[in-house]
Amino acid sequence: MPVQICSLNSGSNANCYYVGDDCEAVLIDAGLSLRETEKRMQKSGLDMDKVKAIFISHEHIDHITGLPAISKKYQIPVYITRATLQNCKVPVEPHLAKDFSKNKPVKIGSLSVLPFSKHHDAVDPHSFIISTRGVKVLVLTDLGFACKQVIKHFSSCDVAILESNYCPDMLANGNYPYHLQKRISGDDGHLSNTQALELMHHYRSPALQLLILAHLSKNNNDPEKVEKLFLPHTQKIKLHIASRYGASPVFILADEREQLTLKKEKQQLSLF
Repeated sequence: MPVQICSLNSGSNANCYYVGDDCEAVLIDAGLSLRETEKRMQKSGLDMDKVKAIFISHEHIDHITGLPAISKKYQIPVYITRATLQNCKVPVEPHLAKDFSKNKPVKIGSLSVLPFSKHHDAVDPHSFIISTRGVKVLVLTDLGFACKQVIKHFSSCDVAILESNYCPDMLANGNYPYHLQKRISGDDGHLSNTQALELMHHYRSPALQLLILAHLSKNNNDPEKVEKLFLPHTQKIKLHIASRYGASPVFILADEREQLTLKKEKQQLSLF
């Protein structure tokens, strides 16, 4: 049963990630409008009817803009901590709001979603590991530094959607005021390109085959700069830079004769 991964959008304008198999799928965050989420999923060949849950990482608007409309129209349960729900500026229908606790997996059909806490300037921020058929997909954005929990989960995943938010030189020499620079680069801010590279270089799992670099800053980063920085270190790992303007390709981990392969369009890479 193939596992599908797609970044529908990634950046301070909107964040939404799709992970699923042939039967069920989840959205991690819902920062796109209902209309744009439907449009991008349809264009990517993804079925909204397979989405059985939405998991919300934190209450910032670029992660929740489309949440009320998407969950209401399709009656999709929303997994969100009580503290995050209380601090959201968008409504969620009470019967659809489901609480979760850190380090306690949530079963969504054949998928298991494990929330774990991280450091970010939100009331109760979490990231997620989605597991199915022995494959682990990590969605890890909006964090100030790689704590022990982050390192633990990054060291065991097959696919990582990893924040690479800003270039330190571009941030320091740009037009952001000093207090905003400190917020972004602080322990409750975002991962820089160099921090993300250090995490990947020192703690990547031997099973890591796909690295999607995400949540790039519009003003303080450059996709070409990020790709140039990471490519010499990725070796056999497939590298993709997620866009803030559109969806990524749908990456498929397909089970063929008990051997997993990673496919992107006509390209194939062995997982083992």
